[in-house]
Amino acid sequence: MNRSSVTRRDVQRRALALALMPWLGAGAQAQLLQGLAWGAGPRWQADPFSLGVASGQPQSGSVVLWTRLRISESDAALKAQSLEVVCEVFADAALRQPLRQWRVHTDAARGHSVHVVAQGLQPGRPYWYRFVCGNAISPVGRARTSPAADEAVARLRMGLASCQHYEQGYFAAHREMAQSDLDLVLFVGDYIYESSNPQYMLRKHAGGVPKLLDEYRDRHAQYKSDADLRACHAAHTWVMTWDDHEVVNDYANDLDRNFTDPQTFLRRRAAAYQAYFEHMPLRLGPDPVNRSQMRIHDRMAWGKLADVWTLDCRQYRDHQACLDPNRGGGRVVIGCDALTDASRTMLGAAQEKWFTEGLTHSARGWKLVAQSTQMSSSGVNTPLGRSAFTDGWDGYPQARARLLGTVAQAGVNNVVMLGGDVHMNVAAQLRVQSNDERLPVVASEIVTTSITSRGLGEKLLAQIRDSNPDIVHARSDERGFTLLDVRPERVTADFRTTANPAQVDGVFRSQGQWVIRSGVPGVQKA
Repeated sequence: MNRSSVTRRDVQRRALALALMPWLGAGAQAQLLQGLAWGAGPRWQADPFSLGVASGQPQSGSVVLWTRLRISESDAALKAQSLEVVCEVFADAALRQPLRQWRVHTDAARGHSVHVVAQGLQPGRPYWYRFVCGNAISPVGRARTSPAADEAVARLRMGLASCQHYEQGYFAAHREMAQSDLDLVLFVGDYIYESSNPQYMLRKHAGGVPKLLDEYRDRHAQYKSDADLRACHAAHTWVMTWDDHEVVNDYANDLDRNFTDPQTFLRRRAAAYQAYFEHMPLRLGPDPVNRSQMRIHDRMAWGKLADVWTLDCRQYRDHQACLDPNRGGGRVVIGCDALTDASRTMLGAAQEKWFTEGLTHSARGWKLVAQSTQMSSSGVNTPLGRSAFTDGWDGYPQARARLLGTVAQAGVNNVVMLGGDVHMNVAAQLRVQSNDERLPVVASEIVTTSITSRGLGEKLLAQIRDSNPDIVHARSDERGFTLLDVRPERVTADFRTTANPAQVDGVFRSQGQWVIRSGVPGVQKA
């Protein structure tokens, strides 16, 4: 995507015109834009900004600003064109203090998506932004840069969210987060679902199961058609990682559940990764040489208060242990010898090394680790032995012990694992060997329930609770998100939930609050 920065003289020359914008209607705004150099361009018959705007991956001097032009049939002639989009950043919500502008070009090869790395910003403050293309103006979004690395920050408030199956409920949790006072939304996977389940359907996916690029684009666009999701993106800067449903359920590296030829599957994965990038506020897209590879893992500092990691638990992992030859992916097993293999990894050797080195050298107060699933054990004790679900961390127990052993051996304090995937709220203690109460607690875990996706039945969940004393809270009957309040002395997790299935007008309450105190590993009831 070509881009050019507009000079300060340009900004000053247009400041007077921009100052008039808040008092003008949409038609008058469009007419004024047509009279400015960056307003020249296509005259849209339908709103190309119907997918909204978003910001993400903040740093102390920059943030990624995103939109994607959605070209309707009435504007079909524009699909083959390279289109210029102007990104504007303001210092105030009223848009009376313009700061920076960027001209960028986008085309069909990138789904007409726009990613602007807005640089030259001040640390730890909000900005407002929008996009202009011809006579069309996007909604206004609010973005936030991270604080300076050496700043003594008093607080970080995040909404932790996961698993938003479009068909199984409404995105009321995003409405609730959009209206909340948050610094960030931390989304840990299953942003879209490729699959359907007619048993729990409240609204329907358009089209079949996506496998090709345009099909994944259409699925993302349908999710972005939800007004509450768009509002949450516009209201807050997001930090993100993915899980499996962004591609296909239970995929592991280059293997899917159908044992598809790896090269064929990797072409599907490349299409899914490309569509994911085109719809998210990310700095990096798929590798230009190998399109089936894309880095999502990252690390962000929030002043001196916290380091926040986002880990990739899908792209680099070993295949699930003890696979069923007739149906791949995760399954519940008992007596699977492969689980004792110390070489098996969930993160891949390179990512695991990068993460553990960063973790052990972090000097910030809190180490917050966002990854896609539950790390504490959820196996069940049976007369034949203990069960393990091979798609989760229980399927990679040596990798889990290796990671938590590093925390213990290095004496790393204030490690909090944050997850999703399992469609339930979980608060748990983490030990090098799960549930061995002779061993010390070395880290804490908070897992958020799903935005919409249905949870486990109570009978199975009761067995999980009874078999895992490290789990101090687990409920799967409600939907929602988790409000995390991070301060130097403690982290508070407030499980904000509504009844299942999530309704448009769902009312949220606190299912429970849990506290992690600085220097004291483990969760405690607030």
